Amino acid sequence: MSDLPMSDLLLDVRDLTVGFPAREGVVLAADRVSFALPAGRTLGLVGESGCGKSVTLRSLLGLVPYPGEIIAGEVLWDGRDLRTVSRSELTRLRGTEISMIFQDPMSSLNPVFTVGDQIEETLRIKLGLGGREARERSIELLDHVGIPSPVSRVRDYPHQMSGGMRQRVMIAIAIASRPRLLLGDEPTTALDVTIQDQILALLAGIREETGMSMILVSHDVGVVAQNSDDVAVMYAGRIVERGVSADVLGNPRHPYTLGLLRAIPGIEASEDRPPLIPIPGQPPNLAELPAGCPFQPRCPFVRDACAEVSMELDAPAPGHGSACPFVDGAPT
Repeated sequence: MSDLPMSDLLLDVRDLTVGFPAREGVVLAADRVSFALPAGRTLGLVGESGCGKSVTLRSLLGLVPYPGEIIAGEVLWDGRDLRTVSRSELTRLRGTEISMIFQDPMSSLNPVFTVGDQIEETLRIKLGLGGREARERSIELLDHVGIPSPVSRVRDYPHQMSGGMRQRVMIAIAIASRPRLLLGDEPTTALDVTIQDQILALLAGIREETGMSMILVSHDVGVVAQNSDDVAVMYAGRIVERGVSADVLGNPRHPYTLGLLRAIPGIEASEDRPPLIPIPGQPPNLAELPAGCPFQPRCPFVRDACAEVSMELDAPAPGHGSACPFVDGAPT
């Protein structure tokens, strides 16, 4: 949660908790997640697979996959709690004020309709455009996202396009209604490095052109570092560190963030560069988390008092909080 006045915030997420039923009871995929997003900024959610990033993102629009559900918390959009608005109002917001790019464009696009049909559907339903106007706008959108020969490609089916082009189509659909917030659920995961850079550059250009805000989910710290103003590091459903990207990634204050950074390979090999240090072990079973800090079994700085950690973020530096009270080497 932010100290900024509500009028300066586009999105304010407070203690969001999402649970899934399991044999052991309810497993929390997102546990008291809080963050704020001012207008015009990009927030990166980073962490290993299974840490709760995608569930958190989907829950903002009420898209938690069954049988999961939001148990508690608030999702304040322009001061309104999206958890309490009507279903029709939430449906109206999706794709107009808030749009989402999903991880796998091949499974997100309908294989039996042309890409033009799928863009036009959004334009007709969300903006009320007629047939000819929707087709012309679809061609403009394909051209805007860098699809060559958009007049002919608008008639293509998804299988006739490469992975990078399909992702560009998904972006075209997402920005068709000029949303104020774009949610990106690992939008470059299935792409090779060159195409990944092109897609990220495209998103950055759209953001600069339109002034929209963005939440970018990724397990790649480098992607988040280069494309986010602020960052929230997630582990086992909790945010363990949060702040301005340059502060968090330049001066990590949680052992998990430090572990992620130590495991990033450099571009150039050098004898002076320290060796990669992988994080030991595996991400935890959310149904069997230890008391206190869930990172204990993998933490090189673990101590007995870690079992008493509340996981609340401190804030000794403005806007840079950590859930580890022993970050300075001694209990606080």
